[in-house]
Amino acid sequence: MARRSHYVALSLVLLLVVLVLSLPDQATVKFKLALSSLFLPLFGLAGSAQGLAEQAGNAAVPRRVLLEEAARLKLENQRLRLQAAEGEAAQRENARLRALLGWQSQNPLRLKAARVVGRDTANWWRSVRIDRGTRDGLKPDLPVLTAEGLVGRVGQVGFATAEVILVGDPKCRVSVVVRETGENGVLSARSSGVLDHRWVDLTHLPRNTALKPGQTVATSGLGGVFPPGIAVGTVVDSRSVGYGLYTEARVRLTVDSSRLSEVMVMLP
Repeated sequence: MARRSHYVALSLVLLLVVLVLSLPDQATVKFKLALSSLFLPLFGLAGSAQGLAEQAGNAAVPRRVLLEEAARLKLENQRLRLQAAEGEAAQRENARLRALLGWQSQNPLRLKAARVVGRDTANWWRSVRIDRGTRDGLKPDLPVLTAEGLVGRVGQVGFATAEVILVGDPKCRVSVVVRETGENGVLSARSSGVLDHRWVDLTHLPRNTALKPGQTVATSGLGGVFPPGIAVGTVVDSRSVGYGLYTEARVRLTVDSSRLSEVMVMLP
């Protein structure tokens, strides 16, 4: 029975071949196109399967290569972050220098720019060291300031470096005036516990002074070291001392000595 079915199928195929060969040329071409269109999806499926197999083979990257690439990308990311941080630091320094130079161009005083290059760990809040010395015309007691206000005065001077004694050190007392009231006093180091390194005492005020928080304090020009009009700080609060005989106040300095990078030395 099975052999008979094969004979029938073979006869049908031969009959189909004879019919195709006996058809006109135009009909033969159409028949071939129709027959090929039936097998095109199968060819496309086979091509897609082959493409997927190739992609899967390409995607099968060894784990060692992936780890090496991840490590390389991590190092590259760290390098770029470091470059960005250095760029931001340079921009901040550039802005500070521009501000200092702009302030110098508007001020008729002779100023020498200097960079802070060191601090004494035993006297951290009292002094800094700058990269200017006698070769630059510096000598003791010259005022040191920034665009924000007074920093201190020059202490010991070497050939290429100098010490700057900061406002708030007992060796750097400053004669000041309260701009809103016109009353004179002296800035000195804190006599009590320090809550903020920028706080100093304002003493020698009359007992009936009318101080208020936020009032501005500037150099008065008395004493011969600091010229008048340099901003020093603002009043925090005041209190009556000496059984009401005189008044003292706490002043918050305008310049934050912990952030000093560049300063100006006022030359004679």
